[in-house]
Amino acid sequence: MSLRALLADVDAGWLEDAGVPLDPALAARARDSALGRRLLASWLANGPAMALLAPDPSRDPDAVRSRWRRPRIDALCRDLGILAHAPPIRAEVRREPVRRLKAALGNSYLLALDQSVWDGRLAPDGLQQAGSGFRAALDAAMSGDDPTPLYAAFDQQGRAELQAWAGRRDPALADWCRLLYPPDATAGATARLPEKPVLRVYTHHETRAA
Repeated sequence: MSLRALLADVDAGWLEDAGVPLDPALAARARDSALGRRLLASWLANGPAMALLAPDPSRDPDAVRSRWRRPRIDALCRDLGILAHAPPIRAEVRREPVRRLKAALGNSYLLALDQSVWDGRLAPDGLQQAGSGFRAALDAAMSGDDPTPLYAAFDQQGRAELQAWAGRRDPALADWCRLLYPPDATAGATARLPEKPVLRVYTHHETRAA
């Protein structure tokens, strides 16, 4: 396993000792030292990366990193976040917002509309949560003429969806997704997608990764 490559991708917010964040310069030196890398890996294995870094002769953590590089995780989370917002996206019929959404989402706009992937059924509280978050992001994107608020909302929700699903199906991937982003990267987001649509989107991206 290449601990150097794996640790290089871990967000610095996860590197701490007894709850105290490591000084960035010290963390950098630790990454460049064999002993330092072992210490960092040991801390992560006892915390946010128990499944990814726990001793297991049948699994190489670097295989997870190699298969799911940051750009691929980003793309998967973006699509999951868009799909999780499918109900309010489908409900938006105003001409200018629809135009903005199509321009911002590209082909992923069709993913949100495809009821064969997910029918969009949610409990009332989940529907309200999805709608309020989406409307706030859309209003901010339109007022600032910048799709960044939409992307931020989709990405945050997508990370929550992937970590919740992978926590059941592939805990090492859940750990890897968690480590790539700051510890508060899913704060306030609650997974709401059913198992099947997440699996379909995951399988599509996994096939592309392969």
